[in-house]
Amino acid sequence: MSDPARLAARNAVALLELLLLADFGLWHALRYSPPTAALLIALAVIPWLAIAPSLWRGDRRRHAWATLLTAPYLGYGVMEMLANRGARAWAGMLVLAAFALFVALTAFLRISRPPGRAPS
Repeated sequence: MSDPARLAARNAVALLELLLLADFGLWHALRYSPPTAALLIALAVIPWLAIAPSLWRGDRRRHAWATLLTAPYLGYGVMEMLANRGARAWAGMLVLAAFALFVALTAFLRISRPPGRAPS
């Protein structure tokens, strides 16, 4: 894989990760009291901060692991879309951002696959 393609894929992942966390954080900051919102935002951000350096270096294992981190956001967003009429717009944005991040992470894994290894 060429360096510009790898850099573009990493930048897309970083941008979508920021979009996902910003949507989640702003939505909960508007919805809950400040201490509760701060706790929820911290719980949402800490796992991403823990793997951020590895994601930026292009570690394939961390990208694969990060795809699993998008599942709670997808589940939470779908649940809120179905159960909470007032939160459908925020939940919809959360689902779209989480899905886009999942696609970007998966695309990075496909693009950065070592040459000569055929899928089994």
